[in-house]
Amino acid sequence: MTYVLSDLHGHLAANIAMMVKIGFRLRDTVYILGDVIDRGKFGIDLLRSMRETPGVIPFIGNHESLALPLLKAMRDGTPLEKIKRSKAYAVWEAIGGGPTAEAFNSHGRRIQSEIIEYVESFTVYDEIEAGGKRFHLSHTLPAYDPGRDVHDVTLHEFIWGEPDYDVCYDPDVTFITGHTPTGLIDKESAGKIWRGNGHIAVDCGASFEGGRLGCLCLDTMEEYYV
Repeated sequence: MTYVLSDLHGHLAANIAMMVKIGFRLRDTVYILGDVIDRGKFGIDLLRSMRETPGVIPFIGNHESLALPLLKAMRDGTPLEKIKRSKAYAVWEAIGGGPTAEAFNSHGRRIQSEIIEYVESFTVYDEIEAGGKRFHLSHTLPAYDPGRDVHDVTLHEFIWGEPDYDVCYDPDVTFITGHTPTGLIDKESAGKIWRGNGHIAVDCGASFEGGRLGCLCLDTMEEYYV
């Protein structure tokens, strides 16, 4: 079976509970559409667990992109206290990077290098077929531009963009994204997977009060929540 979820934000227990709920088997595929780290305490533990789990395919989100150069600086010997005085760290901390920095800094250079190498391998976007349907997967998308091919979208737009959820980008493809909590697309959809206009949004706000972790099976279109 093929599943997709997003925006775990350090919630290791929720991810474990979700894997149990969907009955994850090693022959299954789970696409995780970015923002594994930050806000919650266990983003680094999540990365290490994902790295060791066959069938998990991670995508890069804006949180990983922002964190990566700072994690490299820590790995290469720059003291965390010095990094904390940088403007880049201030931006990262403002979106929840503090717990990730502390957890990463607690590991030795070998594990730090493994984590960095793993994050650098993350997918930007993919196009797949499941259940007889075509899907485009990415952390997010830019605003709709009818004269532009999706393959020409920049890395920055795939991890920081804001989709036009009221516009169908391609009638033959369903676009699945995270990044934007579904309650911001439609207040009635807070804590639930949102579908409409050829889009499916799967960030159900797991890192926010009242939010949940949502997961969608692409073979059956069944939704799961923890």
